[in-house]
Amino acid sequence: MTASNPAAIPAQLHRPTNVRWRILAVLIVLSFVSYLLRGNLSIAAPSMMADLHLSEIQWGWVMSAFPLGYALFQFPGGVFGERFGPRKTLAFISMSWAVLIVITSLLPGADVASTSLVLGSLMVVQFLVGAAHAPIFPVVAASIGRWFPVGGWGFPNGLSSSGLTFGLAATASALPWLMSMVGWRNSFVILAPFGFASAALWWWYARDIPAQHKSTNEAEVALITAGRSTAEIAAVAEVVPGALPAWRRVLKNRDLLLVTLSYACMNFVFYVVFSWGFYYLVTLRGFAEQEAGFLTSGQWLGAGLGAALGGFASDKLCHRIGLRWGCRGPIVFSMLVSAALLLGVAFHPNAYAAAIMLGLCFFFNQATEGPYWQTCTAVGGRHAGAAGGMMNAGANFMGFINAILLAVVADKVGWTAAIAIGAGFAVVGAGLIFLVRADCQIDQAA
Repeated sequence: MTASNPAAIPAQLHRPTNVRWRILAVLIVLSFVSYLLRGNLSIAAPSMMADLHLSEIQWGWVMSAFPLGYALFQFPGGVFGERFGPRKTLAFISMSWAVLIVITSLLPGADVASTSLVLGSLMVVQFLVGAAHAPIFPVVAASIGRWFPVGGWGFPNGLSSSGLTFGLAATASALPWLMSMVGWRNSFVILAPFGFASAALWWWYARDIPAQHKSTNEAEVALITAGRSTAEIAAVAEVVPGALPAWRRVLKNRDLLLVTLSYACMNFVFYVVFSWGFYYLVTLRGFAEQEAGFLTSGQWLGAGLGAALGGFASDKLCHRIGLRWGCRGPIVFSMLVSAALLLGVAFHPNAYAAAIMLGLCFFFNQATEGPYWQTCTAVGGRHAGAAGGMMNAGANFMGFINAILLAVVADKVGWTAAIAIGAGFAVVGAGLIFLVRADCQIDQAA
């Protein structure tokens, strides 16, 4: 269709299509399924420990295997995503999630194997589960960076984090009921098809860049690429399968190193809830498993709302006052509030009050997700996948430290001290983010 007078062109042809929001919807589904299939051990902990005859210290080693594999494969996962593109990467790892949860259900029990074999097998498989899940959020963040306009990445990243919290909320509610009906092994098998379904959905609808999608119009592509450097647009648009990222630029960048340290402190608090929250409510606060499951679901639903609101606030502030302070503000506020609430969890004598404060702590903890990933995407540019991999690697090494440290401190000193440790990490993380300059992008030259 041609026209000499632009006014003669129908107005709807000037409007951007909304394919980017549908891509985001599928990314949220992938986040949901990722946590649906990886959060099962934290919920099944009491049943599995009793069935497999494992102690708290031994279970701490099991819970440390996932974040170790997850951390070690973050940066390689981000590089893998850049090399092969988000479409292939996310489809492949989604299928691997389903396979690994089935393998977990087939591991030997205490009746046919020694404790060492049971513990070792479970740790190896959980390490592989961590490695398989590692690429998702670096690649999701890179996809959002490709599909959304500059300065508009906080809310989409917050919504993708909401997907993960809803996945854990679903696991916390459904898994105790499933286990009561068919046991933990069969429950894991029932969850596996979600991984295959999400892989098929992503492969069918997703494309690596907006210009490749048959449903995007020129207005949407122009909206997404506005404000980007020519070098960044050209480098991303090429999508060369064999191209490697500028490793030294990412690994030596001051701001990416600082945001990695800050995010690691935030993630210590995350793993307090993720790895130990359900166990803490059941064993230390005396809740029945089903009641603790509902409380944990409520906490994760609240965390999902926090992630969305934190990302929304970050986008609004970035447009109003710039990337640097627009990203810093929500993180500092939320980290300090979550620190105060975690102290309340540790010291308040009432079980329900502690559960409520744990939920509020998690709300504010997850409110930082969008601003953190917005910062990482802004600094990384076309290397957002590798940058996100580095940030998430540091964060999840902290998950490994958390699993061991909390188990040892709880055993030697008590759970009050173990939970309270997280408040200190939150305060340190808030201080570190003050040094990060989200508006200083690394070199984008090819």
